[in-house]
This record gives sequence, structure tokens and C-alpha cells, in this order.
Amino acid sequence: ESDTASEISFQFNKHKKTPSIGSHSSDMASVSSVSGSVLSVYSGDFGSVDAQGTVEFALDYDEKNREFQIHVSQCKDLAVVDEKKGRSDPYVKTYLLPDKARMGKRKTSVKKRTVNPVYNEVLRYKIEKMVLLIQKLNLSVWHNDPLGRNSFLGEIEIDLASWDWSNRKLNWYPLKPRSLSAVNGVDHRGVMNLSIKYVPPGSLGKVCPKNPPSGEVHIWVKDVKDLLQLRPSGVDSFVKCYVLPDTSKKSYQKTRVIKRDTNPVFNHTIVYDGFHTEDLKDACVELTVWDHEKLTNHFLGGIRLGLGTGLSYGISVDWMDSTQEEVAFWQEMMSAANEWIEGLLPLRSL
Repeated sequence: ESDTASEISFQFNKHKKTPSIGSHSSDMASVSSVSGSVLSVYSGDFGSVDAQGTVEFALDYDEKNREFQIHVSQCKDLAVVDEKKGRSDPYVKTYLLPDKARMGKRKTSVKKRTVNPVYNEVLRYKIEKMVLLIQKLNLSVWHNDPLGRNSFLGEIEIDLASWDWSNRKLNWYPLKPRSLSAVNGVDHRGVMNLSIKYVPPGSLGKVCPKNPPSGEVHIWVKDVKDLLQLRPSGVDSFVKCYVLPDTSKKSYQKTRVIKRDTNPVFNHTIVYDGFHTEDLKDACVELTVWDHEKLTNHFLGGIRLGLGTGLSYGISVDWMDSTQEEVAFWQEMMSAANEWIEGLLPLRSL
């Protein structure tokens, strides 16, 4: 049924309410940023502060080096995140939209304990001018938290097609609340065809005394349809899998790369053991599709299978955000032990 069967052990009891549980969301953020921005423009936003203040920056395009340059000068009167200490630790982050996954993010250094940070840094994108002119610049300001629980402080979005490129001066712009179109916008990234199955503890026959009885989750990634075509030749795609809250190498699995195909067939099965029935309400299977290139991999879309409660072992986490379709798929698996549950799920930004 599949070209590859990968089996790994997953010990959930290590992740229950312990002092270190809060680090799981930051682990996810670090994995994501290193591998090409799994998370969306608003990833990791734990804050509820209102956007305020201004940001000063200038835009330029270096024709000789074919480079888009954003000179981030400073911010003024930013919102205070930690009211008890009266502090914010702000930094500026940029994306080119809608191609944020391919171009990746850029960000400044973090300035600590200030609502009036001075950066004087240049963020650079190597990009052809004609491609740049069909993009929008999203520039946002964030409070940096040591545990990765970053807070959104405001943003500005600029349509680069209508930008006055003779204007190279530093100008002040008011920071605005996040745009509803960016938060709620639905963009078609493709559809994943997969099956999942839960095998409860003790249903596989006798268990070795050295290994306590535990259940298994089987994930059969069959194929993906209508992926984003990043190059004329198509896309070289593969699928990554984690079972959150574990983002360690033990949890990480991936398929082979299917080249030059926007409708890749993977036929890859992954088996995670170490599951107890009660773990199913706190775990989340994250499947993400990537375009493979030599220097970096580009995020194409993903799904998260879980109950979507926002909680994992009693801790608030941003990755427990399954859609209604994803939740229904997971619930059906939980209620039909030892049966393959098949589904077609749309890929989305995570």
C-alpha cells in the first residue's frame, strides 16, 4: 500500500504538565523559522494589545544589484506589552505578499525595554523589479518574548505597484491593526488526500513486559492535488510530519521528494506509537507540504489534525487551531478504532 513505512515512538507522558511545557510553542516557532516560515504572517501572536504608534522607514530598489531594500529607521510610542514592568521588546518583521512563503521573512534586531526603538537597519530581498511590482510589502512590529509568545504591535501594508520609487526619503507611517483580509483570507493551496487510523492499546495482541502497552496512530499520505506552481517546470514537493507538542527529531518524519509535479503521489505511511487514548485530545498531527530547493525549502501549505481546542495538556498553544473539517476528521478517527478514515483536506497557511 505504500512505498515507505516509518515507525517512531512518541512518549506523551513526558509532555504532560511539567515546568518546561511552556517551551513547546517556542520550539515550534524555531523549527518553523529555520525551515522556511511554516507559520503565517501572524504566527505566535499571544498579545491582546491595541496597535498604536508610528514607524519610520524608506524603500529603495538597487537596479545594479537587483535588490529591494527596506531601511528601517525607528518607531515611536509603541504599545506597552508588559504593563507590570512597563516594557516592550520590539522588532520589525517584513514579508512580501502573497509570496511570503517563497521569499521568506526579514526582521530587525530586538530592542529591549523601549517603546521608542531605534534600528537603522536595512532589510534586503534579491528580487527582479518586475516581480517586485506585483507584490505587497507587509511591515509589522512585534514584541519579542523569550518563550516565543510574541505579541503583535501594529503593521502597515504597501502596494508596491503604486509606490513612488523616486521617494527614497525616510517617512513616518501610522501602525494599524492587522488587516481582516490577511487574517481571514482563504487562498487555494491544494488538497491533501490521506487516511488515518488509531489502534488502541492492547489491540495488537500480547505486549512485551519491557514495553508498556500503548496505542498507535497511522498516517497514510496518499497524494496532493493543485499545488502552487513556483516554477515553469512545476514543483519538487515533499511532506513533513510532526506530532505536536513534540518538535524533536524523534517526532519528525518526511516523504520522498516528487519532482516537477503539482499533483504529486506520495503513498507514504507513517506510524507513531506511544499513544494512549487520552493523549488524542491533547496531540496534533501537523502535515506540511514543501517545495524542495538546494538552499532552502519553501512552504506550500499544511493541515493540523486535532480537536482545535487551543489547549494541550492544559497549556494554551497556538498550534491547536484545527479547522472544522480537520477537527471532524480527527474525531471520526477517535470514534472508529482500528478503521482507516479517509479524507480530502484543503491545505492552508499555518
